Amino acid sequence: MLKQISPLFKIPRLVNFGLALWITFGLLGTACQNQGETGKLDAEDVELPVDSDGQADQKSLPVMAFDKTIHDFGEIQAGEKVSYSFRFVNRGRRDLVIQNASGSCGCTVPDFPKEPIPPGREGFIRVLFNSEGKNGVQEKQVTVLANTLPNTNEIRIKASIIP
Repeated sequence: MLKQISPLFKIPRLVNFGLALWITFGLLGTACQNQGETGKLDAEDVELPVDSDGQADQKSLPVMAFDKTIHDFGEIQAGEKVSYSFRFVNRGRRDLVIQNASGSCGCTVPDFPKEPIPPGREGFIRVLFNSEGKNGVQEKQVTVLANTLPNTNEIRIKASIIP
């Protein structure tokens, strides 16, 4: 003989199902919203002015000119943190906007200007290198994404780690 289930016993299942749906869609919605909040852009997202043929107008672009693109810290002790500020000048005709700067590994952390650099003005990209867990000769790079052509610029650091 089958027992008849009261409608009251079905309510918790319905509530649980509704709650599960609400949580699932809530998490999906939150995940999609957080994607744009990282502040990181792809190379395709950097806007470049173009002429009537759809070609980049190189004459009106910003030009990121570094004093030097490689810095050698020489010999440093293992575990030591060192930094260097790379100086650059905007030699172009438009404001230079740096969209992002990223190190080749977690031990290399760049800090870059968030405001546009007007033509003729200088800026600095400070690179912090943490030698903890490293030994021997280390070479790291920082890729700078900006509204230049090409839209990536590279600076490098080098150090010889003494245990």
